[in-house]
Amino acid sequence: MYSSAYVWAKVLNYMEERLGAVTVSAWFDDAEVVELTEEHLILYSSSDFRREIIRRRCTEYIQDALKEIFNSDAKLIVYGDEELSAHKSKGKPITAMDFNPQFSFDNFVVGPSNRFAHGAAVAVTNHPGQVYNPLFIYGPAGVGKTHLLYAIANGVRRQKSDANIVYIKGDEFTNELISAIRSGKNVEFRSKYREADLFLIDDIQFIAGKESTQEEFFHTFNKLYEEHKQIVMTSDRKPSDMLTLENRLKTRFEWGLLADIQPPDYETRMAILKNKASSLGLQLSDDVCNYIAINVTNNVRQIEGTVKKIMAYRDLNNMPLDLPNISRAIDDMFKSEGNALPTPSLIISQVCKFYSIDESVLRGTLKNKGTTEARQVAIYLIRKLTNLSLPDIGKEFSRDHSTILYAIRKVEVALKSDNSNLQNNIRDITANINSCL
Repeated sequence: MYSSAYVWAKVLNYMEERLGAVTVSAWFDDAEVVELTEEHLILYSSSDFRREIIRRRCTEYIQDALKEIFNSDAKLIVYGDEELSAHKSKGKPITAMDFNPQFSFDNFVVGPSNRFAHGAAVAVTNHPGQVYNPLFIYGPAGVGKTHLLYAIANGVRRQKSDANIVYIKGDEFTNELISAIRSGKNVEFRSKYREADLFLIDDIQFIAGKESTQEEFFHTFNKLYEEHKQIVMTSDRKPSDMLTLENRLKTRFEWGLLADIQPPDYETRMAILKNKASSLGLQLSDDVCNYIAINVTNNVRQIEGTVKKIMAYRDLNNMPLDLPNISRAIDDMFKSEGNALPTPSLIISQVCKFYSIDESVLRGTLKNKGTTEARQVAIYLIRKLTNLSLPDIGKEFSRDHSTILYAIRKVEVALKSDNSNLQNNIRDITANINSCL
């Protein structure tokens, strides 16, 4: 969550919402993150014109984004070629990633549901590239997979400060590849990943079904593996359940160790609650912790969100932290298993991730083969997974109900004709959607 790549992606999304994707692409096409600390964000651009535009027109947007998204007061610095050369001469590698130190093995609460994955993560940290390579950690959303990924990064960084640690999310790997192809920077792209000492990829399931991405990842994986560089991946499902993942990648993902993480049991939930509350300066009684642990069962993220909400209610309402007050404060966070329906926005975002297209394009009028299929799949899944009527679905895409009905029928006919590729795509996208609930 706090790697340079992740932060920069969030900042770009923030600016696109305010300035438009075309504008941001034009000004930041060659921008690279050189360094990110609590004090500053250093960007590099080879263009004098773009650097001036970024400094004059975008500094406030970038610093506002850092403040709003990450509560960071980091100031923006923009480098040209000379400044970058001087920076490199000081021995600061441009590929260095900074990971928030709160993600460590010390504050990862171990229980029966995650002990195996935790032990494997510790082992690869102590002996990178020598045991369990690759390490493939899988499980539902919010159970601690990313925490372990960052704990490995922090552990390796402590042991070897100059280690080239590269972190990326599966969908961002695809987006970077597309950008590299468009700008003719394939060599730079490959160098970035294939020269890593530790390669961490989160949500690997998002490369499934993308032919060029899988081809590129296949060769990256082979080079790193042959050179005994540690590879760690996380996913919401095991490789055999990724229907659109190439068999040669499934086989390689299973070469090392598969370690699953399940939702925490009651005792682990109690330990997580008390650990999180203590870190935030909250004193929760045993009956309050018991009430939360019994009712909040989905994942670690939901437990942490509950504790933060309690703290907010205490600060805003000056209420005592007794059971009646807390039950009223967090009752809306409890939901029965299986009752949650995905929102149209969630479905559209997951379809866009799978097909590697912008939401504005999906909702727009562009009609090429890939975009049309993605749009029809999104409409079909909204109809299938939500309670929205045809006119309501039409509002999401600025289309009338007859057009929506046509799209749904097109997908249904294709599925009945035994279109295995489309069937597998829809199954993978549905799994991605369910993992977010």
